[in-house]
Amino acid sequence: MKRLLTTILVALSAGAFAQGKPITIGEINSYSSMPQFTTPYRQGWQLAVEEVNANGGLLGRQVAVISRDDGGKPEEALRHAIELTSNAQVDVLAGGFLSNVGLALADHALKNKRLFVASEPLSDALVWDKGNRYTFRLRPSTYMQAAMLVEEAVKLPARRWATIAPNYEYGQSAVASFRELLKARRPDVEFVGEQWPALGKLDAGTTLQAAIQSKPDAIFNVTFGADLAKLVREGNQRNIFPKMPVVSMLSGEPEYLDVLKDETPKGWIVTGYPWDQIDTPEHASFAANYYKKYGENPKVGSVVGYATMQAIFAAILKAKSTDTEKLVTAMRGLKFMTPFGPAQFRAIDQQSTMGAFVGKLDLRGQKGTMVQWRYADGKNYQPSDDYVRTRRPAAAMQ
Repeated sequence: MKRLLTTILVALSAGAFAQGKPITIGEINSYSSMPQFTTPYRQGWQLAVEEVNANGGLLGRQVAVISRDDGGKPEEALRHAIELTSNAQVDVLAGGFLSNVGLALADHALKNKRLFVASEPLSDALVWDKGNRYTFRLRPSTYMQAAMLVEEAVKLPARRWATIAPNYEYGQSAVASFRELLKARRPDVEFVGEQWPALGKLDAGTTLQAAIQSKPDAIFNVTFGADLAKLVREGNQRNIFPKMPVVSMLSGEPEYLDVLKDETPKGWIVTGYPWDQIDTPEHASFAANYYKKYGENPKVGSVVGYATMQAIFAAILKAKSTDTEKLVTAMRGLKFMTPFGPAQFRAIDQQSTMGAFVGKLDLRGQKGTMVQWRYADGKNYQPSDDYVRTRRPAAAMQ
């Protein structure tokens, strides 16, 4: 009996040791300042963590996420990153919504040699001009989404373009990429007016009046959230939309269409997410599991949160370790699955090939939707290796 008891205790101890301490992911995002996007984002990553732990975790260990709210402020994000890496000693950092926040976290990752998987920040600088060995980005960049939209913009008869974009890194990057790519395809186009409202402080009347005074044939819009709603409402009231052709980044995402409702401007060319029309097996499974858990349909944030964790899980399994340098090696060229299908982090700039949907806005009942859409696979919209080498520091590619 004594020998049996000893055997049981040894077995229990061995099981506990095999389980070990959890693999910890430090997650930082703008939960209080951008809840429209980050609430579904959090639900997405929570679903992924719940699923992996239900299947035994990773490397015989459970996965735990320590989440922090940066309030949309780079200095807050940095404070949390220091606490998570120094005190909590997390294995991986993830998250970020605004591009300026993402760049602050990327700089911290470089200085502290800690893997950072940027989920949402879209600025090209994140993986190019200010890219580093330890930062990888999930979502298609401003360059990639601009390239997707330019494919449609070149078909318009428009020669004179005005732009409206928030005056910070994301907006500046998006306009620069759209201008570069459109002029490469249509050398005859000219950009006749640029409006740069402060993020979250758009004066829609003044902005639209200034844009229209430049007599454009079309507008490239990069505003989002509350600014987008103000712009659309003012444009509808002035009868500018839908008469004026508009190409708009992100505006087909449910997060924003749910706010626009019956004010959704018909005919805008957008990137977005027609969740209710996608019938691939991987998306159907994700959407069903998401609805079962939360009683609501997924948004883009949901997909991004879920895919961020799937990428991290795949890297840990490939590396068979949580050692940062081994994880970086595993991440370069890493193939992983998302609700949109397979994706890969290409090694040269550590940008994911996850794509986006491109189509036009329309109304279905009293709600906005996307029509005539197609999935734009990210790998088809990334620049050449030679182009990246002119933008990304050589040290970041070592």
